[in-house]
Amino acid sequence: MNSETQRRRALGEFLKACRRRLARDDVGLPPTRGGSDAGLRREEVAVLSGVSVTWYVWLEQGRRTQPSRSVLDALARTLRMSAAEHSYVLSLAGYSDTPPLAERTSSTVPTHVRRLLDMLGGLPAYVASTDWQLLGWTDAYAALYPAVATVPEADRNLLWLMFTDHSVRELCADWELVGRCLLAEFRAEAGAGLFEPPTSDLVERLIRASPTFLAAWEEHDLAGFTHPERLIHHPVGDLHLERHRLRFSNPADLHMVIFTPVQSTATCALLREMTAAGDGCA
Repeated sequence: MNSETQRRRALGEFLKACRRRLARDDVGLPPTRGGSDAGLRREEVAVLSGVSVTWYVWLEQGRRTQPSRSVLDALARTLRMSAAEHSYVLSLAGYSDTPPLAERTSSTVPTHVRRLLDMLGGLPAYVASTDWQLLGWTDAYAALYPAVATVPEADRNLLWLMFTDHSVRELCADWELVGRCLLAEFRAEAGAGLFEPPTSDLVERLIRASPTFLAAWEEHDLAGFTHPERLIHHPVGDLHLERHRLRFSNPADLHMVIFTPVQSTATCALLREMTAAGDGCA
């Protein structure tokens, strides 16, 4: 199946998921005959969006069609899509200016980014590429998650580790929820790039390796950078951390995630104990 066919099918599946989870009273419709207030019919979505029923059915079926941007905007309004969901739908239909992942994925950390990591040595932080391959990290991140330096390079991917590494599961409180949130962020960022290698290869590997990932993948959830706080169960104690993300202008395909201690907790002292350095804490 080529990437174009995959994108059409993904668009149809996502529209269907949005339609089924929308509350009927949110759009002024009465409950169905059985009394349910969940989900709209295809015909209702089409009428509310001002498109033909046949055209909308074809979209959900993944047929070879090319919806206009105005049609997709109307569907986004009807289905109460978030900004991230709207952007995702546009990218699947070819209205994104973002180049394919294969054309914008770095494999090394530039010197100036490495210097920034070194300055943050007392705080857990990592640098990742667009497809979430981990390319560099601080000493504190290695202390937090020692396996990052020993896992095979091909597996050094944040999403892969979250869903397949048992040690990550032990570290993360509510790891399944955290994993679903990460997947929702990843899906929103990747857009149509989900169906181009190497990202498509990663998704296929995860589908085969993790039933939890498969269940989350089939939910079609996506979101922006959310849930900034993390609770990590570490041998030194429970770490309450806030997650921050920085995007670089050069190179534009790298980003850094930094974890800072929640000040009302003992996390700062625990980080010093974990790293035997106080670079990140007063």
